[in-house]
Amino acid sequence: MSPEAPGSIVALAGGVGAARFLSGLTAAVDPASVTAIVNTGDDRSFYGVHVSPDLDIVTYTLAGEIDRERGFGLAGDSFSLVERLAALGHETWFRLGDRDFAHCLHRTLRMRAGARLGEVADELRRDLGVKTRILPMSDDPCPTIVELGGGRRVHFEEYLVRDGAPADVEGVDLSAAAAATPSASVLAAIRAADVIAVCPSNPVVSIGPILAVPEIRAAIEATQVPVVAISPIVGGAPIKGPADSLLRGIGVEVSARGVAAHYRDWIRAIVIDDRDAELAGPIRELGLGVAVCDTIMTHRDRAAALARTLLSLAESVR
Repeated sequence: MSPEAPGSIVALAGGVGAARFLSGLTAAVDPASVTAIVNTGDDRSFYGVHVSPDLDIVTYTLAGEIDRERGFGLAGDSFSLVERLAALGHETWFRLGDRDFAHCLHRTLRMRAGARLGEVADELRRDLGVKTRILPMSDDPCPTIVELGGGRRVHFEEYLVRDGAPADVEGVDLSAAAAATPSASVLAAIRAADVIAVCPSNPVVSIGPILAVPEIRAAIEATQVPVVAISPIVGGAPIKGPADSLLRGIGVEVSARGVAAHYRDWIRAIVIDDRDAELAGPIRELGLGVAVCDTIMTHRDRAAALARTLLSLAESVR
């Protein structure tokens, strides 16, 4: 298997960073050969509809319809619904666009009629012309709860969007994911994979919930194919989001080496940024393969180059 024709690729994915990487990966290989297993710990009801932030970010990005400035939602969307709700006195800290709302309402109506979350995710990606399979990590509710100073416990979306990601994180509760089961499609995809890629997503609240689902963790630990991660930490800081506060909150060093050590029990190798080249040696001492390159995905060509680096590294550790 060559990096140009890698067979079946499974990617563990969160939101924005994962979506950008998947955009590059599907430029480097046949999009239909890729299956994204996506975090649903962020899912929550807003305005009476089931919102799946990471599923939608990945779907909209691969469809070429993402609002690039915000990193989520649909480009050119209007906001008449939330603006009217705000005028009527409702809380509207979660800005859901009108077309985005229609997709979420479709999801809600279909699930009320008995459809599984994964069925609806597949309907939406097909409707938007996305060739890559997009699977939720579970059809079960898996809310991620962030534990803060003073005993406060908040849903991840409240922590991130409403509260602005305060730094006083003391832990993360993934017990809902730990009680969940994956669909047969998720397990079948992992077992059929030639490579498993871990997108540069938040290790705690994007990748963490996926691995917290016991059958997913067991399937990945049992695989004989390369599992290769990309560090979302560059130069001791996240590219985007509160990964630093969350990593500290669970006692993990905020560095590419810290991420490698956090993942070491179930990955074979990791891609780190040029700015962290001096950490390649310490990471190899953990027993992992390492590749060093530019991991900043400012456009799709750079994301595709990163994908090719990951695939080459996978071949080297096979």
